[in-house]
Amino acid sequence: MSVESPALAPEYKSSAGTGATKNHVVVDVVLRVMLFATALVAIIVMVTSKQTKLIPVAPGMALPIAAKFNQTPAFIYYVVALSVACFYSIITGLLSVLALVKPTGGPTKMMFHFAILDALLLGIMASATGAAGGVGYIGYKGNNHTGWNKICNIYGTFCAHIAGSLTVSLLPSIALLLLVWVSVFALSKKIARS
Repeated sequence: MSVESPALAPEYKSSAGTGATKNHVVVDVVLRVMLFATALVAIIVMVTSKQTKLIPVAPGMALPIAAKFNQTPAFIYYVVALSVACFYSIITGLLSVLALVKPTGGPTKMMFHFAILDALLLGIMASATGAAGGVGYIGYKGNNHTGWNKICNIYGTFCAHIAGSLTVSLLPSIALLLLVWVSVFALSKKIARS
């Protein structure tokens, strides 16, 4: 007569256990802090981009004309998208810290939602950076075919601020891309184990 042991659920011993989940959450928090810091710097540099020059309008007469970021809809969209990224990074960063401190493991649902929202925000950030970059390029080079004159030869400081802000804004986009990759990787490890 043989004694059969009751069937036990398989126990998975893999490196993608709770330690890997905690590692994912730590990387997630670090990337969200980077997202916040770089987006905030890009906002500050863009919002402080104002320059006034005396532009000759007639012989012997010049008017002070200011160049500001809020005179261009693409730059306004850019600042709003960066502001949303800043606010989003604060909320999701706090939720990630709570998931790290929470004694029960398994923030799978949160990772899934973060992956979707991070991808959505990445698309918004990419479109805003592209729109602002396109307008900035026209300001830098002009367009002879349409008769749009370049303005960066007149408003050098303004254009330097725009270029600096656009350069820094690539970092939040990279942080969002890495966040999507990390979340998808962590989710794929969880799916492979189940």
